[in-house]
This record gives sequence, C-alpha cells and structure tokens, in this order.
Amino acid sequence: MRHLQALGYHGGMACSLPLRLAALGALLLLPGCLAKTAVDIVTLPVKVVGKGVSAALPSQKKRDQKRGRALRKYEECLGKEERKAAKDHRPVDQARCGEAP
Repeated sequence: MRHLQALGYHGGMACSLPLRLAALGALLLLPGCLAKTAVDIVTLPVKVVGKGVSAALPSQKKRDQKRGRALRKYEECLGKEERKAAKDHRPVDQARCGEAP
C-alpha cells in the first residue's frame, strides 16, 4: 500500500486536480467533436459527387492529350512529306502519313 501512496493514491475514489481538469476539458471539447461529426455527415454527399467528377476529368484530359500528340505527329509527317516532295519535284502524297486524327 505504501508504494501506491508514493504514487499519489490515498485510497477511496478521490481524484487529483490534474485529472479533474482533464475530465472537464474533455467535457468541453466533446460538443465540438459532435458538431464536427455532424458537419462531416452533412457534407459527405457533396464530397462524393465531387470525387466522381474529379475521376471523370482526368480520363477526358488524357484523351485530349493523346489526340493532341497524334495530331502533332501527323502534322510533323505532313511537313516531312512536303519537304521530300518538293525536293523530288513531285506532288505531296498525304496518304504516306496515314489518316488524319
């Protein structure tokens, strides 16, 4: 029992002052936690819809980038074909570059 008294335990259900203050602080903070939880629940549908839109946008962006690369590659091929045709004194053959994207 002496080792418990050395640690501050004097028997019974009495609490020390720091423990009481901690409990009071927890009680004061609890309504804030409940309010935050309520806000999280209310805003959840908005966040879910926002994530769905965000998930759709990158795929559209990737398609646009892919089409842009294909178009630049096609135009580069046409430029090379025009230079070769001018050098060989022949008409430009666009079929050598494939179909336009």
